[in-house]
Amino acid sequence: MNDTRGFVESGEIEAIERATVAAVSPLVIEELDGWLLPFDDGTVKRARSAVPLHRGAVSDSTLDRIEARYDSHQFVPAFRLADTACFDPLRAELEQRHYVGDSPTCVQIGSARRMRQVASADAALADVDAAPDEAWATLFLGEGFDPVDGAHRVRALSRAKGSLYASVREGRRTVAAGAMAFSHGWASVHGMRTEQSHRGRGLAGRVLAGLAQAALERGFERVFLQVDAHNMPAHALYRRAGFSTQWQYRYWQRQQWPR
Repeated sequence: MNDTRGFVESGEIEAIERATVAAVSPLVIEELDGWLLPFDDGTVKRARSAVPLHRGAVSDSTLDRIEARYDSHQFVPAFRLADTACFDPLRAELEQRHYVGDSPTCVQIGSARRMRQVASADAALADVDAAPDEAWATLFLGEGFDPVDGAHRVRALSRAKGSLYASVREGRRTVAAGAMAFSHGWASVHGMRTEQSHRGRGLAGRVLAGLAQAALERGFERVFLQVDAHNMPAHALYRRAGFSTQWQYRYWQRQQWPR
């Protein structure tokens, strides 16, 4: 772990969780018993999964109330839980209620200064804009990506207030892209994409470097991102950019009752 671990252990978990939800701008956000409850009709799981703002025991009555809130909005209840021992009883209870955990994801912390250095010295930084253009959005719908999920991610990232959008352009096409949100004292990286035929050329590093420069210009040094636990190429890139994993979480969603 790098020296940002202390920030996380001393109360920054709540700030990171609030910033994570704000970056995908759910349709509705509620709070209940120390939990953040986002509601959204898209495919972005962070925008529709309840997340605890603090680590600790969770009562069955709180679980019942969270389920009731999701049921009242006509959404399938879901939870985003860190793989930490304090949530072992909650995970056991969720399994009893026919929830299944999937999509292990790593929360990683780094610094904008180190992230700025990931691109080679002679590489041009990605362009960074205050709003996504059509070419930026189109990249999420291209070959190798789920177009339905891509459309929902574009919608979620585009409506977050104050976010920035990075593009590496070749002609009129955007061949690599990402976004950065600013909230609760953190900059955060989201939506990293590189066109399938252009991978392996260091374009994602140019996106990260461009976003890092934008963060520094706005006075943000601390950066976090979230990455699929099994995405080894992304882990290698983020490690070069100075990021390290602070914790891992999974999504827990209620399944259909067995017949």
